[in-house]
Amino acid sequence: MPEGAGVRSDSDKIAMLMKVLEVSRRLGATIDLEELLGFIEQAALAVLDCERATVFLWDRKTDELYSRLATGVGELRIPVNRGIAGEVARTGSVVNVPDAYRDPRFNPEIDRKTGFVTRNILSFPLIGHDQLTVGVLQVLNKRSGGFDDWDETLVRTFGAQVGVALQRQLLLEQFAEKQRIEHDLGIARNIQQALIPEAPPDAAGFDIAGWNKPADETGGDCYDFLTLDRGEIAVTIADATGHGIGPALVIAECRALLRACASLTDSLPRIVKLVNNLLCNDLPDNRFVTAFFGLLRPAEARLSFVSAGHGPIVFFNAEHGTFESLPINGVPFGILEGVEYDDPIEVAFRAGDMLLLFTDGFFEATNAQREQFGMNRVQQIIAAQRSATASELIERIYAEVVAFSGGAPQADDLTAVIIRKL
Repeated sequence: MPEGAGVRSDSDKIAMLMKVLEVSRRLGATIDLEELLGFIEQAALAVLDCERATVFLWDRKTDELYSRLATGVGELRIPVNRGIAGEVARTGSVVNVPDAYRDPRFNPEIDRKTGFVTRNILSFPLIGHDQLTVGVLQVLNKRSGGFDDWDETLVRTFGAQVGVALQRQLLLEQFAEKQRIEHDLGIARNIQQALIPEAPPDAAGFDIAGWNKPADETGGDCYDFLTLDRGEIAVTIADATGHGIGPALVIAECRALLRACASLTDSLPRIVKLVNNLLCNDLPDNRFVTAFFGLLRPAEARLSFVSAGHGPIVFFNAEHGTFESLPINGVPFGILEGVEYDDPIEVAFRAGDMLLLFTDGFFEATNAQREQFGMNRVQQIIAAQRSATASELIERIYAEVVAFSGGAPQADDLTAVIIRKL
């Protein structure tokens, strides 16, 4: 028994057990984590008759023990491979230190900062319902001398009850955070989906379709149709690096800039240069956007475009049944400010001709053998189903991609635009 510890009477032990039972009852009534941590601290002070208590939670991602509060101290964070609390977390054992300053595991730095003098320490694990350690509860300075064998016995029960309550509350907090994130992502998805054209543009003599399916709640791809006052139709397909909420914000900005610049001028080189410069100013170094931007003149059956790093761009010649890969005009948006893009490329449509625009999620889709779907398969479907509508062609290509992938989760955003001359 540690020096200074008195002999426990049966009535004292019963009184302490009753305190533990009262703590157990109240643990189940608290649903706020901060409130629960505060209650655990106060309960430990009362049950073990000590001066200070610290609840450490185990952050397994960083392998650290951290406290949200400690009596008389702010937040603490310590590696799990150091100190007395770290040993308790690693071993799951109770550690009783009768003289803190004689124990090499003790770190006196907090005492020096706060002016508090630690005499003795009882540190014990908080065990969850699955018998895993959730954290550590460390109490300092027994008021009536030192922590004794009974205290060590008592804290095993106390630690298990507290651990289960903490584990439950941490799971509830994680669930609530997950629900909040899913709610916010749902809002973001609704906003992004609202940016997708409700219907293809009215272009006499043409059948035009666009389609998009993000890999996550939000995606980094987009397509857009904008009918301009001068009778042209601006056609966009773009792909920001990555997928998720960050690329979704980037792609929304890119779409807005292209729309705004196309309303100001019909000069494709000027439009793409303006958009590139603006995105270079806004995007971090690890972000960029590949984009196709074209102006379709239905009355002339012609389309001029500039591709900022977006490809392949494929033109199907219906008369000869051939496919031609069209060149890219320059680098993606957001990489190099002030860059000059090559002159726009112009294509002329005849009956049955098609312009095929896809993001890389289609042709980079892989099967179980890590083989890519590839553009050749896309072209084979187009050639075999050339009489189908633009919308039907996209649906059939997507179905083939899903079958090819063998039901594997979609790894990247999928976006397609087909412009077909009737």
